[in-house]
Amino acid sequence: MSQSSNQLDALLAGIPYAQYLGVRAELAGDEMTAILPFASHLIGNPMLPAIHGGVLGAFMEMTALAQLSILQGLSRQPKPIDISVEYLRSARGLTTYARADIRKIGRRIANVHVEAWQDTRATPIALLRGHFLLTLKDEDG
Repeated sequence: MSQSSNQLDALLAGIPYAQYLGVRAELAGDEMTAILPFASHLIGNPMLPAIHGGVLGAFMEMTALAQLSILQGLSRQPKPIDISVEYLRSARGLTTYARADIRKIGRRIANVHVEAWQDTRATPIALLRGHFLLTLKDEDG
């Protein structure tokens, strides 16, 4: 197991909500795919049934945090500054996947876009755009 895989496992293990949701991730080089396995406790609307929007938003935020931590070698988890989520279609009772695209990393702020899908990546169910405050390894406090 690589150092990035160990770092990713440690990051997800340190987030209690990620543990509750069952979030896991797979690495292929520097590209990470986050995986949210379906479980009945994730359902927000039992009539459809559809995964709760808050669960989906949190899953995409964790995806962004994990990708930033892996690529930047951060000593502490980045802090969200602002996040916008676009819900494009109902998230059915299926396994959900997400990938983060880091659009720009400055000295202190990162701009990240995340795409979540279920059947195919070409038909996303939700998008996240966010800015995150970075804390680099060589910074104190």
